[in-house]
Amino acid sequence: MSPKKTSLSNAPKLSESMSSDACVPMRVAETVTAPELPALFVADVHLSEKHPRTTAAFLDFLSGPARQAGSVFILGDLFEYWAGDDDAGSVFNRSICEALSALTATGITVYFMTGNRDLLAGQGFAHASGVQLLADMVSVRSGSRMLLLSHGDALCTDDHDYQAFRLQVRNREWQAGFLAQPLDARRAFIENLREQSETAKTEKRSEIMDVSAEAVTSLLRSHAYPTLIHGHTHRPARHTYLIDGHRCERHVLPDWRNQAVWLAFDGAEFSVCSAATLSLPAPLPLVGEGGA
Repeated sequence: MSPKKTSLSNAPKLSESMSSDACVPMRVAETVTAPELPALFVADVHLSEKHPRTTAAFLDFLSGPARQAGSVFILGDLFEYWAGDDDAGSVFNRSICEALSALTATGITVYFMTGNRDLLAGQGFAHASGVQLLADMVSVRSGSRMLLLSHGDALCTDDHDYQAFRLQVRNREWQAGFLAQPLDARRAFIENLREQSETAKTEKRSEIMDVSAEAVTSLLRSHAYPTLIHGHTHRPARHTYLIDGHRCERHVLPDWRNQAVWLAFDGAEFSVCSAATLSLPAPLPLVGEGGA
């Protein structure tokens, strides 16, 4: 979610009393070692009651392909929005949590990273769904391969208005004040924020809403040249880089448009699968090599 303006005046009034037990989301894991393979990666599902076909595709994914996986990584924006963990009690959200819990009950680990739409999902969501929470930027060691996972919005550094907004809403005091508001007020605020975001997108150049080449290069260099996997931009592709003599890859996950689409990793190779092409895995489209 990216509003046109980013000042605190756009947020609900912060509660003057912010209790220490406010339901602020917690970040848990910053590293994952030797996940069970194959690992499946999804992002930007944008589940909502308004999109029943997407919801049906996700539920089919959880009850089908995900049960053949060793682990599943959800890299943000699973939900169109998440107003706080007390929103897990709605009929729709509870059905998603129950489906995730049914998958994790089989012994398959589901890792969950928040995105910009569901950044308020915390321990309450994790408890209801059985997922393991991840920080945004988590290193995954699989054999000799190092993966770096992110939602991706932190890399869109050319969009200065969005980055200011992102910094604001990830502030713990801002979140505590927001979560102190009644649930209905939070939902209404988020709906309004989404409308602002869509308007703001029409006024921005397309390129500033993509990741910054400089930010990606700096990130890959600072993490010893891993393979980067992220979502957020809805621009699925496989990018290759030559940085300081090291070859790196960046996989951008597809968003979901009424069908299940995921990236699979078997320990050696990546492939894109969907519900329509289960028998024919394919690579992401390759984008020309960058370098530094």
